Amino acid sequence: MKATRLAIPDVVLLEPTVFDDARGCFFESFSRRDFERLVGIDADFVQDNHSISRKNVLRGLHHQVAPHAQGKLVRVVRGAIFDVAVDIREDSASYRHWVSQHLSADDRRQIWIPPGFAHGFVAMEDGTEVIYKTTDYYDRASERIIPWNDPAIGIEWPVRAPILSDKDAVT
Repeated sequence: MKATRLAIPDVVLLEPTVFDDARGCFFESFSRRDFERLVGIDADFVQDNHSISRKNVLRGLHHQVAPHAQGKLVRVVRGAIFDVAVDIREDSASYRHWVSQHLSADDRRQIWIPPGFAHGFVAMEDGTEVIYKTTDYYDRASERIIPWNDPAIGIEWPVRAPILSDKDAVT
């Protein structure tokens, strides 16, 4: 597995080693030992989430506040997404800055988004399936939403009129 730190170095792109042959392919989608070695933390994942979205569905920007802040390990198992992490750590030099990455089922890459970041993505294909592991359980009282189109953040989404949930449409 290869790890690449993005422009905000706490956000890490992970690329698995894929073994292809006439039967198909095999790869480890997660190894705690490799994750700790490459990312530098020993994450304790407690919940897996799975979403299925139509093309142009935008989910986010979501995060949870302490004591239930979540780190997320995100991957696509069908389709493709434009994935975004926004640094919301007030004491960070990259506060309110964002990084993005295209992820797809074909490239099998994953992105580590640590606690202290808001997360969102837009589905680039119908039937896009995203699975992500979290380091804390979902807690409704701790959930917060930043508007997807917050002008102070200025994310350059690859879609002009996204499909939003009622809670994500509130600005």
